[in-house]
Amino acid sequence: MTWEVDAGGAMLLVLLTAALVAASWAWAPRGRRVWAPAALGLLAAALAWSGAADLTLAGDTPRTLLVALAGALAVLGGGPVTTSLFALVDAEGHAQGDLEGDVEGDAERDAGTDPVSDSAQDADTLERAGQLLRGGAWIGVLERAGVAAALVAGWPEGLAVVLALKGLGRYPELRNAGTGAVAERFIIGTFTSVLWAAACAACVVLA
Repeated sequence: MTWEVDAGGAMLLVLLTAALVAASWAWAPRGRRVWAPAALGLLAAALAWSGAADLTLAGDTPRTLLVALAGALAVLGGGPVTTSLFALVDAEGHAQGDLEGDVEGDAERDAGTDPVSDSAQDADTLERAGQLLRGGAWIGVLERAGVAAALVAGWPEGLAVVLALKGLGRYPELRNAGTGAVAERFIIGTFTSVLWAAACAACVVLA
């Protein structure tokens, strides 16, 4: 068992460890607003460091530790980041909907009709769509694990296999959803999970 790690390699391990800790804390509802962006920033720093710095991570133990940290971060970190992005999209949608609702409400009142209720505006949100796409959190975990494992193993074709399986499994729900928010949640969640897992895997490949 050999352990040959220089300062650059140690910094990469520290960044990944810090990102993993932040991602773990981000699972708490109150901590998501702070720790999910922190985990994203730390992963971006680790990715930039692994690609720019001259690192030494020789031996089975350092490489195994690197793969374990990146894999755990890929699995754990993607969930809070994806949920935060859903909340951000919903918040922007609510703000735009409120503005349009005020204008339409004034016009409807002038015309003598009833304005659209808030419950109707809330029906087409990503949060509500998540109730239709059951098991999304666990599917996301498996998706990120599969993507990271395929890329670290040097089998990029595995990415297509993972996405194909997810698409086929979700097709009936997407077809019968009856709301555009379901497809929107599927696309946003898939892209976010894949990009997060790919960034984690890139830390290993580039190091």
